[in-house]
Amino acid sequence: MKTQRKFIKSIVAAATVESDIAMPWQRGARRAAFVAKRIDPRVALKRA
Repeated sequence: MKTQRKFIKSIVAAATVESDIAMPWQRGARRAAFVAKRIDPRVALKRA
């Protein structure tokens, strides 16, 4: 097997095994509140 193919196969294998990575929207209530506040169109934005 060529070195590049072996490298790519090892990267793909590692990616399938490590599926427990926490995405930003899964990190907790404080961050969820922050994201909800940013998305909420009713909040008036401050102008510079």
